[in-house]
Amino acid sequence: MVDIVHGATGAQGSPVLSVLIAAGHTAIAAVRRPEAVPAGIAARQVDLASAASLTPTYEGADGVFIHLPMGAPEAAAAQARAVVEAVTRAHPGRVVISTSGQVVDQPGSPLQAPGDSPIMTLIDGVTASGVPTAVVAPRLYLENLLLPVVLGPVREEGVLRYPLPASFPVSWSSHLDVAEVVVRLLTDASPTTGTVGVGHLPGLTGPDLAAAFSSRLGREVRFEGITPEAFGELITPLFGPAAAPVVDLYRALNAQDDNTIAEDSSAQELLRLRPRPIGQWLEDLAVSSLHSPTFSS
Repeated sequence: MVDIVHGATGAQGSPVLSVLIAAGHTAIAAVRRPEAVPAGIAARQVDLASAASLTPTYEGADGVFIHLPMGAPEAAAAQARAVVEAVTRAHPGRVVISTSGQVVDQPGSPLQAPGDSPIMTLIDGVTASGVPTAVVAPRLYLENLLLPVVLGPVREEGVLRYPLPASFPVSWSSHLDVAEVVVRLLTDASPTTGTVGVGHLPGLTGPDLAAAFSSRLGREVRFEGITPEAFGELITPLFGPAAAPVVDLYRALNAQDDNTIAEDSSAQELLRLRPRPIGQWLEDLAVSSLHSPTFSS
């Protein structure tokens, strides 16, 4: 089996590539800069916005994992259209799409991605190609908690500050959890199609997260909800203009009662895969009171 992994040097694609290779599968990193791929791993240079570049990469592939990089909506739309055209032409064995936290399975919800958004263009177009398509739908990534502006106060003050109410339940998941689901969907003998939610059920609250950090770090950690605007001030030096849509997301979340996946379409129900406990995730990434975690960004 040969699987194509987009974003193989980034936070989402890198764990997928690692899990595939560890399981003995042949994986090819589809990247802009092949020199950034670790030695010994097959790589192909591609332009995500060019169907002519993508089509020969997809031809003969058993599976393709794709997610749209963070960036301008116009660029993401062009990338979505190119992937759809390439999948339609090459017809790989199956495609697995990650929503990267965008909500695509709650029609009528204020959080639902618009029908003409890049992610919906990608999902609808690839599904219409006739290639078996699975959509991995996480909510919020635990790796957000490892941002220096979040993890720093946890270590230094014992305070986990995040732009959600303390009692707000979230189906948190890590990139490691998502990778395990993606690989299962790429490699199962019988393809699963449709949306597969990834994350904790029931949803975890702020104090749940703080308790896990307390246990891992050996000190009391409490949760403190802050406003999306305050969070925006913290992350703008890190993200620049890309901080604005993040602030908008948390404003929208603060107007809801929760951000959780549906049980009947969850990885727990469909694949019998459960996200790792928060304490296990912190251990897997070697998060400590002294050292920075080891993870791909």
